[in-house]
Amino acid sequence: MTGSGILLVDKPGGWTSHDVVARTRRLAGTRKVGHAGTLDPMATGLLILGLNSSTRLLTYIVGTDKEYLATIRLGSSTTTDDAEGETIERAPAASVAALTEASIHAAIDDLTGEIEQIPSSVSAIKVDGKRAYARVRAGEQVVLEARPVTISEFDVLDLRRTSESVDVDVRVVCSSGTYIRSLARDLGSAVGVGGHLTALRRTRVGPFRVEDARPIEGLDVASRLVPAADAASILFERFELSEQQAIDLTHGKPIHVPDRQNGSGVPVAAIAPTGHLVGLIEFRGKEARTLVNFPSDEIATA
Repeated sequence: MTGSGILLVDKPGGWTSHDVVARTRRLAGTRKVGHAGTLDPMATGLLILGLNSSTRLLTYIVGTDKEYLATIRLGSSTTTDDAEGETIERAPAASVAALTEASIHAAIDDLTGEIEQIPSSVSAIKVDGKRAYARVRAGEQVVLEARPVTISEFDVLDLRRTSESVDVDVRVVCSSGTYIRSLARDLGSAVGVGGHLTALRRTRVGPFRVEDARPIEGLDVASRLVPAADAASILFERFELSEQQAIDLTHGKPIHVPDRQNGSGVPVAAIAPTGHLVGLIEFRGKEARTLVNFPSDEIATA
C-alpha cells in the first residue's frame, strides 16, 4: 500500500472529481483517498488528493484561497450557468455589439472585493439534506441563499467578439466557496446580455500550484506523493520536536516550550526527529496541544 501524503493531480475535462478519486484508489491500492474541493466535469486543473491519514490535512486545504483561469461568454444564459446547460436566453445581436470594454470592466470592478454571491442552482450545496443539483434534475425550482465571498483579483486577460457574443478570458483569485459559474452569470446580468462560463481551469489552491501537478493517466502515485510532513510544512509553520516532545504529543500530552512567544491559534506542523509528521499543534502561550495526530506507520517511502 502507498504511504500517507498529498497528491497534486491535473484533472482532465470530462472527468468528475470522484472519477479521479476512484482511479487513484486503484493506482495507490488504498480506499482512503479524499479530495480538497470539487471541480466540475467541464473544469480542468488542480485537484488535491489526500491519501491514507493525510486525508486529515484536506480540511485545512479546502478553506484556502483559489486561483482560476476562465472564459466567460457574454450574450447568452444557460440553465447551469456554464456551457453544459441548455441556452435559456440569447441577447439581441445589437445589444451584444453595443457592449463596450469600459462597461465590462466596470461590471467586473463591482464584482471584486467582498460580495454576496448566490450559488448556481445546480451546485452541490445541500438543501434539506439533498444536493441542489439533484432537486433541479427532479424538476424542483431551487433558489439558494446568497453567501459572502471575497474576490480579491478579477482581471481581464483577453476579449474576443463575434456577432452573437463577447468572450472574456479572466483570471480570478477568490475565497473558498466562490462559484466561478455564478460570477459569469452575474457579470452577464450586470451588462444586460446574460453570461455563462465556457472554460475553467484551477491553477492554484492555497500554496499548491497546477504546475506541480501531473495528469491522472499513467500517474506513478508513489513517486509523486508529497509526504505529510512536507505538505504540512508548506501549509503551516514547521516546528522541530525533540524525541521526548514527539513521544508526549503522540500520547496526547501537551508540551512546554520555554522560549516560545505567545501562540496565535494557527496550526503548526510538529515534526519528529525522524522527519515524520507527528501532528498539527496549537500554541497557547508557551504550551502546545495537539489538534490532530498522524500515525507514524503510514510514512511515505517515496
